[in-house]
Amino acid sequence: MLFNALLSCNALHGPVCRCRFGSAFLSKSAVSRPLSRRIARWLLLGIAAWFALSVLAVLILRFVPPLASAVMLETWLGAKLDGERDFALHYRWTPWDRVAKTLPIALVAAEDQKFPFHHGFDFDAIQSAISEADDGERLRGASTISQQVAKNLFLWNGRSFVRKGLEAYFTVLLETLWPKRRILEVYLNIAEFGDGIYGAAAASEHFFRVAPAQLDARQAALLSAVLPNPVRLRVEKPSAYVLRRAAWIQHQANQLGGAAYLPR
Repeated sequence: MLFNALLSCNALHGPVCRCRFGSAFLSKSAVSRPLSRRIARWLLLGIAAWFALSVLAVLILRFVPPLASAVMLETWLGAKLDGERDFALHYRWTPWDRVAKTLPIALVAAEDQKFPFHHGFDFDAIQSAISEADDGERLRGASTISQQVAKNLFLWNGRSFVRKGLEAYFTVLLETLWPKRRILEVYLNIAEFGDGIYGAAAASEHFFRVAPAQLDARQAALLSAVLPNPVRLRVEKPSAYVLRRAAWIQHQANQLGGAAYLPR
């Protein structure tokens, strides 16, 4: 049919019609090019907007206490989906000045002794973990406190290259835009110390019936000792492993120089 139309059009109008038909076919490909360009432009704008919003969020949270963390919300949603009707999150923000310094130094001693000096990543610990895995040992975590804040505050649990990449990105943002003390302050407020128990205030009141400003060195060490797995390891019923680890943490905190070691 198209061939007959071309013949009849050529008979009536001559070569002018052929140009019109040719331009019609060309216009279709010309339309597809701007469409792909518009899609690419919108994708680039979306990516740029996400980066801008992530930087803005980190800047705001430098000064504003987080209402919750991404991991808290993930845990709460998971409990609800599993039908755990009695599950509740226990979390209350406590400023740095209202937390006994026994807790932050215990956390640093337990989790990240190079925290005051690195820029978000402990490459020696990462290399050591990789070497141990190559020797057949179980791959252990080598995350710094900064990385844990990035993951807990903005991301989700689990292991994937995507999450680790985003964790590295947010770690760089935190180290660039926050002082070290702010990173540690947020960490001690959003770390999980028991099933649904987040932060210094909820943990000190739940386990020891004291305010976070009254935590002694032993209590702070016990809280820090369960951080590798606060659901399996228990503060209120410490195993022999937890007790040994707590004693080691106390010794390490003293070796580091106590509260004087903390970032100012």
